[in-house]
Amino acid sequence: MEKLMETNVKEVKHYVHAHGMPSKGKILMVASSPTTSQQTGWPIGFWAAELTHPLQVFQEAGYEVEVASTAGGQIVMDGYSDPTDASGYSAHDVISLGYMQQDWFQNLLKDTPPLSAVDASQYDAIFLVGGQAPMYTFRGNHDLEKLFASFYEGGKPSAAVCHSTTLLLEAKGSDGELLVKGKTWTGFANAEEDYADQAVGQKIQPYRIQDVAQQLADTTFKVAEPFAAYAIADGNLVTGQQQNSGAAAARMVVDLLQS
Repeated sequence: MEKLMETNVKEVKHYVHAHGMPSKGKILMVASSPTTSQQTGWPIGFWAAELTHPLQVFQEAGYEVEVASTAGGQIVMDGYSDPTDASGYSAHDVISLGYMQQDWFQNLLKDTPPLSAVDASQYDAIFLVGGQAPMYTFRGNHDLEKLFASFYEGGKPSAAVCHSTTLLLEAKGSDGELLVKGKTWTGFANAEEDYADQAVGQKIQPYRIQDVAQQLADTTFKVAEPFAAYAIADGNLVTGQQQNSGAAAARMVVDLLQS
């Protein structure tokens, strides 16, 4: 029986890792390419903290990181996740703010390889970055489903956080079964969707991950209190609830790689 681990931690080119540290391996992070929300009409992309906070964990642990995207080319952070945005919604996110001052990070965002250019054998783990765009670009993306399943079925740590967990609503393995069959996992919660909708005065997402997940048979979808740092590792499947859970999920990935 696979070991189930949970955490409720409250804490706060493309290859990059901590200066002077020998590389322990490579981790692939996948973010959404930019698109437009059919609900709000906003330009949408990835959530900054869901890239930068895990990136910091991976770099400090000595892993090289490559960031790919669904279509390749430039990736753009959601406006509300930008710590310099006039809304002030993410003004507290000094980790993202620090990365944004680095030329190499800005260059990384300008030129990401597409999924079609990714060779899964070159990486030790995969980490899906959330945001608003994955609700449109990840769900039903068969190329991304196959890529994620190849990591998972290869026994490599396979992680998704926040709205990127929408991929797991449909992603199947080579046996035709959902990857989440028999698994306990998490993702963006209904209570968090309620908060976000109320904050902007309209419905933001076209559907809710928790609603769909809880209709699936033979799987357990769990959430903690809204916006708690909450992640679950069930075997080599790692999931994080929302933007405050990226670092916790990344630490689980590192733990799996080092175990």
